[in-house]
Amino acid sequence: MQEDLTTTDMAEFSPVVELNVGGVFYTTALSTLTREPDSLLGHMFSGKTNPPARDAKGKYFLDRDGVLFRYVLDFLRNQAIVLPESFREKERLKQEALYFRLPAMAEAVESYTDASVPAKSSAPGYITVGYRGSFAFGRDGLADVKFRKLSRILVCGRVTLCRDVFGETLNESRDPDHGLTDRYTSRFFLKHSFIEQAFDMLQEQGFRLAGSCGSGTAGGAAAEQLKPGVDSEENRWNHYNEFVFVRE
Repeated sequence: MQEDLTTTDMAEFSPVVELNVGGVFYTTALSTLTREPDSLLGHMFSGKTNPPARDAKGKYFLDRDGVLFRYVLDFLRNQAIVLPESFREKERLKQEALYFRLPAMAEAVESYTDASVPAKSSAPGYITVGYRGSFAFGRDGLADVKFRKLSRILVCGRVTLCRDVFGETLNESRDPDHGLTDRYTSRFFLKHSFIEQAFDMLQEQGFRLAGSCGSGTAGGAAAEQLKPGVDSEENRWNHYNEFVFVRE
């Protein structure tokens, strides 16, 4: 009876499965998801347990780290782990492997030492970090509540140097010259908005602050025509700061 139920449940899955993992979309083969029969994914997509819920677009939804899930799929496809240079989330990835009941993957992550990754460069050079910011003001009578608000942290410098320092936190999607490494760019930005985290990463790689500059606020421009939805008070406090770091 149980065997017949499993066969019936399996029939509902397409050979190609679309996933929404924490807001990140994946398309993969059903055979990949069920490659490890005793894993959580193997149970979910073979009818041994209830399948995941679907989102509004019909994709199976998994409430996990969508970025790290790519390494889970890579392990299921290749039975091996290959992590990028400067990967800083081994412990979190190990937790994902344990959650999906992939002990072999967890062991591979645990044993993946820095010796398995190309050595970091210690070449000298400059990196410029800049951001445009304002202050987020409280509403409904809480105008005294002011928090720093950064829209984006920009990174400029030699490509290899920027990748070496910021690793997986570097967003290269706006850079038009993908693939070329022996060049400079002013189109990188960070995936987070914590300027102190960027400073910590630079300090860890032997950089020191060489200089900085900043613009004044736009206080005198409060009367200008603003786009719909733009807060006039926040607009008054717009400013831009830039920091130059050097490694000698």
